[in-house]
Amino acid sequence: MSERLEDIAAAMVADGKGLLAADESSGTIKKRFDTIGAESTESSRRDYREMLFRADDAMKAHVSGVILFDETLRQKAADGTPLVDVIRAAGAFPGIKVDGGAKPLAGFAGETVTEGLDGLRERLTEYYGLGARFSKWRAVIAISDSLPNWTAVKQNAQALARYAALCQEAGIVPIVEPEITMDGTPGDHSIDRCATVTEWVLNTVFDELFDARVSLEGMVLKPNMVIDGSKARKASVDEIAEKTVRCLKATVPAAVPGIAFLSGGQNDKEATAHLSAMNAAYDMPWKLTFSYGRALQAAALEAWGGKPENVAAGQRAFGHRARMNGLAATGTWSQELENAA
Repeated sequence: MSERLEDIAAAMVADGKGLLAADESSGTIKKRFDTIGAESTESSRRDYREMLFRADDAMKAHVSGVILFDETLRQKAADGTPLVDVIRAAGAFPGIKVDGGAKPLAGFAGETVTEGLDGLRERLTEYYGLGARFSKWRAVIAISDSLPNWTAVKQNAQALARYAALCQEAGIVPIVEPEITMDGTPGDHSIDRCATVTEWVLNTVFDELFDARVSLEGMVLKPNMVIDGSKARKASVDEIAEKTVRCLKATVPAAVPGIAFLSGGQNDKEATAHLSAMNAAYDMPWKLTFSYGRALQAAALEAWGGKPENVAAGQRAFGHRARMNGLAATGTWSQELENAA
C-alpha cells in the first residue's frame, strides 16, 4: 500500500468502497450493548469488532478503511493477531479517532467546541507507529433558528484546520468532520435552514484549511447531508440529494478527492437511499461515499446479540449493509435489491 497522503485519501474513497466508523467511545458502545442485553467489557468489545473486521466478503469488497477508538487500535484478536493487522489483511486502512469530544463553548449557551489539540502531535506520532494511516476529528455544530453563532463556527473550523495540518505533518490523512446535527435541540429545523448553515460552515472550514496550508488532495471531508431536523422530517429522497449536492458544489473545492458522509441519525436504509440518489443523478468532481457507524452496524449488532454462536449471523447482516452501501456509492442501489436480500 502506498504511503503518500494523496494515494491513501484516493484509496479511502475508491469506487464502491467506504469507511466503517467503529470508533464508538466506551460510553457509546455501552449504550449500544445495553440495547441487546450484552455487558460491555474489554473482551466483549473486542469480540464484537473482531466479528466485523473478519467479515471478509464485506471488508474486502466494500470497506476501504476502519475508524478505531484508542482501545481498539491497541487490541489483539482472540488468536493474538493485532486487530490492525486483521484490517490490513482485508485490504483496508486502519484509522483513529483523535478528538477529545465536544465540550460546552464558554459564553455561548447550547453550543460546543471540540477539544483535543493539546499533545496531539505526539499522539499522532504514536498512532502512526501503531499502524493508523488516517484519523478523524468531529466538530458538532448546533442548529436552530438562532444557532449557530459565528464564534462557534469559527472556533470549530480553526480546530479542524489545526488538527488536519498536524495529521498531514505526521503522514496521516485527516478526515475533516463538521457535523450540523440533525437530531439536536430542538430538532425542528427545515431542510432550507440546514442548507444555509451547512454552506456557511463548509465555506468557513475550507477558508481555515487554506490558511493552515492543508493539502486538499490529502484529506477526506465527512459532512452531514442537507436534511431537515429529526422532529420535522418531510423532505423526499430526491430533495435531500439535490440540496446536498448543490451545497457541496458551492463549497467543496474539486481538489478534495472524496466526501464520505456521516449517517447522523438517519436509519440504515435512509442513509443508503440518499447516498445512492446523489450518485445516480449527478456528475460531481469528487467521489461521494459513506462513513457510517450505526447505519452499517445496527443490524449486525442485533443479529449478534452478544453471543458467540451468532457471529456468522452478525457477519451476514454486516455484509448485507456493506454491500447495499457499496452499491449506493456507485449509484446502483435499489429498493428491489434491498428487499431481495
